Amino acid sequence: MPPTIGVFDSGFGGLTVLRALIDRLPQARFAFLGDTARLPYGSKSRRTIARYAAQSAQFLVREQGAEFLVIACNTASALALDAIQDAVPVPVLGVIQPGAEAARAASQTGDVLVIATEATVHSHAYLAACQALGLRAIEKACPLLVPLVEEGWTNHPVTAEVIEIYLNELRSEAAQRGFNPDTLVLGCTHYPLLRSLFQQAVRPGARVIDSAESAAQAAVKLVNGRTAAPPAGSSAETQVHCFATDSVEKFERLGSRFLGRPTGNVELVDLGG
Repeated sequence: MPPTIGVFDSGFGGLTVLRALIDRLPQARFAFLGDTARLPYGSKSRRTIARYAAQSAQFLVREQGAEFLVIACNTASALALDAIQDAVPVPVLGVIQPGAEAARAASQTGDVLVIATEATVHSHAYLAACQALGLRAIEKACPLLVPLVEEGWTNHPVTAEVIEIYLNELRSEAAQRGFNPDTLVLGCTHYPLLRSLFQQAVRPGARVIDSAESAAQAAVKLVNGRTAAPPAGSSAETQVHCFATDSVEKFERLGSRFLGRPTGNVELVDLGG
């Protein structure tokens, strides 16, 4: 039997993680939940985020039979990973540790830059994860990027200019602190849609780490280490079932952009308050 993998986000961005997972585990069954009724998580307290995230995790495990959980939300990964692990009896993987580990593998100078949302930066989760791996990191909140992505301006000169401004500010801070960064971590699951613009904006030779890709790679190792390999020649079709806690029409419209394919019919669910 193919594994059932639950993927959770507060909104749509985590669909970039699901997209990367589908590419690597095409025979798995996926259940994706976007808690769109209660976003943004970043404006909530840690306790509230933990409660919301635990409810979402329990829905995916109890109602959808998820055998593994991928928390495709940087805010929930930063502030509620322990609460989620306590709430469900299955392996749980966040996006922050895989991103930091990919940065460690990519960086030759040991200095990295991290861009993310305000809530993720304020948690300093990436900073702590990088420091634990012997990296020096500078974090920066880039609040304009998420609305630009959701507006569909993923290859727009305005977006490219905003990225250049943010990166110049980071480079200036790095120079003042005597850092020599050679790696940029995209610490928000919206940012993979801007990867081509980031690649153009970084200095020659710098590496861009996509935390969605890193999380998917880590998930593959976790799943393959705990499940039997599919039979040779097996060609089962990928099963994807998406759920949202509000506005399924918006989810279907925006979600297909993040997923790179139609989301299919999105089911509305009520997780309570």
